[in-house]
Amino acid sequence: MTKLTEFLVQCNRTGLVSNQIMLKIIKLSINSANLKSETFNLLKNELGLEKFTQFLLLLRHQNDVAIQAINFLDSAYPQILRNIYNPPALLYFSGNIALLKTECISIIGARQATNYSFRCIGGLVPRLVNRYTIVSGMAMGADTFAHRHTLNNQGNTIAVIGSGLDIAYPKENLDLQHQIMNNGLVISEYPPHTNIQRQHFPARNRIIAGLSKKIIVTEARKRSGALITADLALENGREVFAIPGQVDNSLSVGCNKLIEQGATPLIDFNSL
Repeated sequence: MTKLTEFLVQCNRTGLVSNQIMLKIIKLSINSANLKSETFNLLKNELGLEKFTQFLLLLRHQNDVAIQAINFLDSAYPQILRNIYNPPALLYFSGNIALLKTECISIIGARQATNYSFRCIGGLVPRLVNRYTIVSGMAMGADTFAHRHTLNNQGNTIAVIGSGLDIAYPKENLDLQHQIMNNGLVISEYPPHTNIQRQHFPARNRIIAGLSKKIIVTEARKRSGALITADLALENGREVFAIPGQVDNSLSVGCNKLIEQGATPLIDFNSL
C-alpha cells in the first residue's frame, strides 16, 4: 500500500471519517506539504472538537494489520468508477485486483429469485464469460447464481460486499466468498470487522452500478435493491437490460417497469 492508502485506512478504521471526508483528504494530498497536519485541521472543522478528540484517541490505537487496499488515486483504481457520484475513496480487496480494469457487466436480481432467474443466468453466463468480468453483490438468489455460474464456466467475477472482507453475508455464502477471493476478486469500502448494516446495501449498489457499462436485471419486485442499482446505473449513463417476465408475477414487476421506463428488454441472449 502507498503511504496515502495506509493513512486513509487508519482514518477509516476509527469509524469517524466518512467516505466524503476521505475524498477531501485525497484532494488535499495532491498538493500537500504536510498531509497529516492539513487533515487534522480539516477534521477539526468537519467533526467538531469533541469528535476530533475522540478520533485522535482511536487513531493512536490502530494496529498494523494485513490489509490490502487501494485509494481513488491509485493506478489500479478503474476510471469508470471515478466518474460516479461519491466514488469510494478506499477499496479493500482480496483476489485479483487487475479485474477492476477489465470490461465488466453486472448481473443482479431478487434475493428470492426463482428458477426463471437461474435458467436465464445459466443461459447468459456462458455467452458472457469470454468477453466480460461478471459483477454482482454476493446476496442470496440472483447474485449467488451469477457468481457460481461464472466460476463454473471458468470466468472472472467480482463480488462487491457491504461488510468487511472477513465477514460473509449471508453466512451461507462463506465458501463462495472464499472461492471468489481465490479465483476472482472480492471488494468492499468497509474495513475489517465491519458488520453488515442496512445502509450499506445502497452504498454497495452504487459500486456495482459504477463498475459496469452494462447492467442486467433478471427479476425484481416493485421496490427492491436491484431497482436501486438499476436507477444508479441509469444516472451514470450505463446501459440497463431487463429480462421481461409474466405480468402477474410479483418478481417480474420491477423488470417490466424498467422496460416500460426505457430499459432494453433482454430477449436475445446473443445480443449482448
